[in-house]
Amino acid sequence: MAKTSSPPTDDAKPVLLSGGNPQIAKGYGDAPVQAYIAALPGWKQDAARQLDALITQTIPSVSKAVKWNSPLYGMSQGVWFLGLHAMTKYLKIAFFTGAKLSPLPPVTSTQAKVRYWHVAEGETIDEAQFIDWVRQSSLLPGERM
Repeated sequence: MAKTSSPPTDDAKPVLLSGGNPQIAKGYGDAPVQAYIAALPGWKQDAARQLDALITQTIPSVSKAVKWNSPLYGMSQGVWFLGLHAMTKYLKIAFFTGAKLSPLPPVTSTQAKVRYWHVAEGETIDEAQFIDWVRQSSLLPGERM
């Protein structure tokens, strides 16, 4: 008798890549971003949910996508000002034109225009500062990806 395989269920959890970063299919809109957030392990899920809510409250018309297993936020599809990525000990928030923000996000990049902000477990998110960076970033030309 031939073996049959059962179809995947909706309960199937995404594969977690290094650092607990969920492997989520590329997609545009809020749904893939929410799937990414829901798949994050532990404290990272709560922090990402808070960051996503702050971005959406600050820029209600924000475009969202998941590409390269990372949520991206922009003012138009294909042009992004911010990305999020789960690392082992922190969430890495990339401001793609962060070198033009004031004050500068604290972490440098090998790319001159990019600056990062890391959120680690147990840290309180400085909402006012994050909202200010999101506002400033949304007014600058984004990165075409």
